[in-house]
Amino acid sequence: MNYPGSLSGTAMYLLVRVIQIYNLLIFARVIASWVIRNPGNPIFHFLYEITEPVLAPIRKIMPSMGLDLSPIIAYMILNLLSRLLASLI
Repeated sequence: MNYPGSLSGTAMYLLVRVIQIYNLLIFARVIASWVIRNPGNPIFHFLYEITEPVLAPIRKIMPSMGLDLSPIIAYMILNLLSRLLASLI
């Protein structure tokens, strides 16, 4: 059992927050891919570099359908993970 003031409770809380921030970065990448047409843009490059380690393995598993659904799958998996960890706090 974790107590809110305990070290493990705090670590879990921080982990949940990091996952939520990562979900926001994935969402920002999707929006940026629609708006920013220059792949050399520093903002787009940052978003690409930080989110690609999660999106690339999902993309390899999924069949090619002409539309990249890996951000949606990653968002759902990370959201499920964050809810699971939050329930353990």
